[in-house]
Amino acid sequence: MSMLQALTLALLVLTDIVAVWQIIGLCLFMGCINAVDVPARQSFVIEMIEDRRDLGNAIALNSAMFNGTRFLGPFVAGILIAACGEGICFLVNGLSYIAVIYALFSMQIIYRKNKIKGKAILEELKEGFLYAFYDPKMRSILLLMALTSIIGIPFIVLIPAYAKDILQGGPQTLGFLMSAMGAGALLGAFYLASRVNVKGLRKNIPLAVCVLGLGLIGLSISHLLWTSLVLIFLAGFGMMIQVASSNTWLQTNVDDDKRGRMMSLFAVSFLGMAPFGSLLAGSLAARAGIGLTLLAGGISCILGALIFRFKNYPAPASDRGKK
Repeated sequence: MSMLQALTLALLVLTDIVAVWQIIGLCLFMGCINAVDVPARQSFVIEMIEDRRDLGNAIALNSAMFNGTRFLGPFVAGILIAACGEGICFLVNGLSYIAVIYALFSMQIIYRKNKIKGKAILEELKEGFLYAFYDPKMRSILLLMALTSIIGIPFIVLIPAYAKDILQGGPQTLGFLMSAMGAGALLGAFYLASRVNVKGLRKNIPLAVCVLGLGLIGLSISHLLWTSLVLIFLAGFGMMIQVASSNTWLQTNVDDDKRGRMMSLFAVSFLGMAPFGSLLAGSLAARAGIGLTLLAGGISCILGALIFRFKNYPAPASDRGKK
């Protein structure tokens, strides 16, 4: 389905009949695909490893591959667009799914026979939601992820305007900023992949959100390219640590029969909230300016991280008794 979507876009562009409404429709179609693909793909990671203790490394390596495309993808696309045009670029993207499909069919997976519970879909959906809601640790991770997806991570959609209006740059400046953010995210993914186990991983989450928030606050007052590159590097690093740490912790602590539903909730809190955050960021930036939008997002991220930290890790009883 993803390949069909990409090839349809290529056909529309190559025949020069593409229109905005068609692009919106294709984006909606891709969103529906991701709603099924992302939870299934995330839940499938544990089936591809022999030792469950390697799950954290596997998830982090998957994140590293995903963010590695921040370097290669735009670079290759730029070359193709300059040499052949946008249509050929979309066509190559569509054909690239053949390799992915071939890799999936080449996997040697030990299939397990699932027990049929006989429950209705809505009943199982309610069961998964209540499972996450009544677990304070899982609930807080999902809520913090949703918060940063609405007010923090949407800074990505402001980068083109930031490069043009704040730094007074052009496409080259935008390329530097996107590469710096990708480098930070890639370093964060490699850091998580190098961890031996998931012990203490949950404590990284509020720290990562604070790093993201500080990066956004710094970007809100920066007018120099080199300082902005450092700050957006930190923002990318914090963003990746939070996303991958949250994903890893949830997958390693959820019951096997609820992993798919938990990953669906994670996808909603991460990917599902991002479009609303982008709409909010764009609207706020149009009225209050890019700087104030970044500042508000950074402060909100830090406040959310502090609430997460002190709500989930209260002071020891001995210290509370002294108060």
